[in-house]
Amino acid sequence: MSEKAFHLEIVTPRKVIYSAEVQSFSAPGVVGGFQVLKSHAPLLSSIQVGEVKVTDVSGAESRYATSGGFVEVRENKVVMLAETAERADEINVDRAQQARDRAQQRIAQKKLETDIDRARASLVRALNRLKIAGHKNPS
Repeated sequence: MSEKAFHLEIVTPRKVIYSAEVQSFSAPGVVGGFQVLKSHAPLLSSIQVGEVKVTDVSGAESRYATSGGFVEVRENKVVMLAETAERADEINVDRAQQARDRAQQRIAQKKLETDIDRARASLVRALNRLKIAGHKNPS
């Protein structure tokens, strides 16, 4: 193991998305983004919709779209419990564009039965996925 490395796990309700030694982990904290390096102080943080960046021990960077969750840092181990997390090169751009368009239509129609807060949250998630998909990882 590299002397700069620590263990990272990214877990969603469906599966473990990532589990490996890394050099760096960045997440969109609710009160501001943060980065974790080896020997980081213990931390428990909520995360919001945004981009997660991971730099593995070889220096390769991966980007993930997340819709929120929690991160725990303890004893050179980071666990991110995410509602969702999609690697940039696995995002279905067509599906994200359709979700964006549906949310925009719901907001624009201003129907009384439309849950505007839910439509706005859906729009934010779709726009985030499209943004992250623009940072495709090389295969």
